[in-house]
Amino acid sequence: MEYKYIVIFITVPSLEVGKNIADLIVEKKLGACVNISSKINSVYFWDGNIERDDEYLLIIKSRKDKFKELEEEVKKVHPYTVPEIIAMPIILGSDDYLNWIDETLDR
Repeated sequence: MEYKYIVIFITVPSLEVGKNIADLIVEKKLGACVNISSKINSVYFWDGNIERDDEYLLIIKSRKDKFKELEEEVKKVHPYTVPEIIAMPIILGSDDYLNWIDETLDR
C-alpha cells in the first residue's frame, strides 16, 4: 500500500536550532506543522562510543512527495554530521486534517 502522508522525526541539539529548522520547514512549505518536544534524553552509538545527550525532537506532518526536498534543506542547516531525519507513514487520519495538510503545502 502506498501512503501519501508522513510524520517526520528530526532530533536537534537545542531548542533554538529546533525553532530555526521548524521555521525553515514551514516557510518553505515542506511541512504543514512542526511540533517541538520538550527535552528528551538520547542514548546512541557514535564514533565507537555510547553517547548520552539532551536533545529536542521535531515532529513534522507532511507528505511523502516533500520528503527529499525537506531532507536536503534540513541537512544544509543542521549542525549534526549525520542528522536523524526519518519518516513514518500516516496510515489513517481525519479527512479534515489531511485536507489541511494538502491545502497548506500546495499554497
